[in-house]
Amino acid sequence: MTRPQTSMDTAMQYNLSQFYIGGSWTAPHGSASADVINPATEQSLGRLALGSEADVDAAVAAAKAALPGFAATSREDRIALLERVLEVYTARVDDFATAISLEMGAPITMSREMQAQVGIDHLEAIIADLKALDFEETLPNGDTLVRMPAGVCGLITPWNWPINQIVLKVGPALAAGCTMVLKPSELTPLSAILYAEVLHEAGVPAGVFNLVHGEGPVAGAALSRHPDVALMSFTGSTRGGVAVTRDAAETIKKVALELGGKSPNLVFADCDLETAIAEGVEACFINTGQSCDAATRMLVERSVYGRAVELAQAKAAAMSVGNPAEPGNHMGPLSSAQQYARVQEMIEAGIAEGARLVAGGPGKPDGFETGYYAQPTVFADVNNAMRIAQEEIFGPVLVMIPFGNEEEAIAIANDTPYGLSAYVQTGDSARAGRVARALHSGMVNVNGAFLAAGSPFGGVKMSGIGREGGREGILEFLETKVIAAP
Repeated sequence: MTRPQTSMDTAMQYNLSQFYIGGSWTAPHGSASADVINPATEQSLGRLALGSEADVDAAVAAAKAALPGFAATSREDRIALLERVLEVYTARVDDFATAISLEMGAPITMSREMQAQVGIDHLEAIIADLKALDFEETLPNGDTLVRMPAGVCGLITPWNWPINQIVLKVGPALAAGCTMVLKPSELTPLSAILYAEVLHEAGVPAGVFNLVHGEGPVAGAALSRHPDVALMSFTGSTRGGVAVTRDAAETIKKVALELGGKSPNLVFADCDLETAIAEGVEACFINTGQSCDAATRMLVERSVYGRAVELAQAKAAAMSVGNPAEPGNHMGPLSSAQQYARVQEMIEAGIAEGARLVAGGPGKPDGFETGYYAQPTVFADVNNAMRIAQEEIFGPVLVMIPFGNEEEAIAIANDTPYGLSAYVQTGDSARAGRVARALHSGMVNVNGAFLAAGSPFGGVKMSGIGREGGREGILEFLETKVIAAP
């Protein structure tokens, strides 16, 4: 049995009491703090300093001072810098896997192979896209188009894929020649602290990257409202995205948002049903269901619906729950007591609405009284108007909905306020292309395929504005200037 890490261990490894501003670790202006909780043990990993408006002001001032020099660097300079970041990060990837497992409960195998690994994959793609990006071009009318850094950027990242989102914001901002202030989720500060160390070791100039911890309504709002911040890039809940947009509106900032989802998975009778259902359940339950693009609504053609429910029930029953510190292919806890309460509320709502519970249910799995563990849960015979079909649960809860034909499947899939991702399972390639193009979402994954690093990630409707990743992700941090000259 792996020994749980204690608060003393964590305090020795992570600088929880200071912020990274202007190239050095500095003490906060205030005394506010909060416990960082290990969701598997419910024990504190240490006290995290929480920033105030004064701390945000100091970080923005450092970023503003560094902007002229960094914005003037060449693309070649920034490529070399990102390659050094990649080298340092790769050497410490196991440290990130450990940190993410501790702070948000990702099982250590998944944390290493997916959570931490994306920090390598995304940065490699960003470097490749930066090399291919034209910062100047001549338009057909003879004018010159110039892409210039947006300026000082505020970056707010969530707790569910902490390094994934940090790299998808910090990397493109550096590639574009911007300076920045990062406010990560206060629930998952460890990986952000490590990333600040990586950037420092890689030689990112002082003031280009700054890190301030804090709560959204305090530090996040101060960053969004700050007159010297030109762009806000936010990933998190739709409610949080609305708050950032409102705060940014007064100073007419550019805003990029990657928000929630309620992604449909359309399973047609002509697919390999056993594979489709097994992969569909996994696509819902991965990361304990805490992914914005999780395949949480499984729409199944009525002729195979009964068999599909049986397969999903068996797959969910076979899912194991375990200690995230132990290697293996199991599901860890939810990230926090608040998230556990939300998932339990929604499971109870599904039962109250009359959905048929075929796997899991309320409460914790047997033997897991300590920790924020939830049962892998499947509801069948769900109506798309039910809360569990319309609201983002962000936990291991799959809802199954039957449909009669292709047109009905598309109508149900699009009947949601969200539009982040979608999934299609069919043996008919013509149908796959037709249905994928009819779905109102930013991304569609067909027959087990999934977006690769370098593809733009983002959605439509209440799932956000703009894209992260690849060329499109770098463009979010650039502004366009046109020069007309004789």
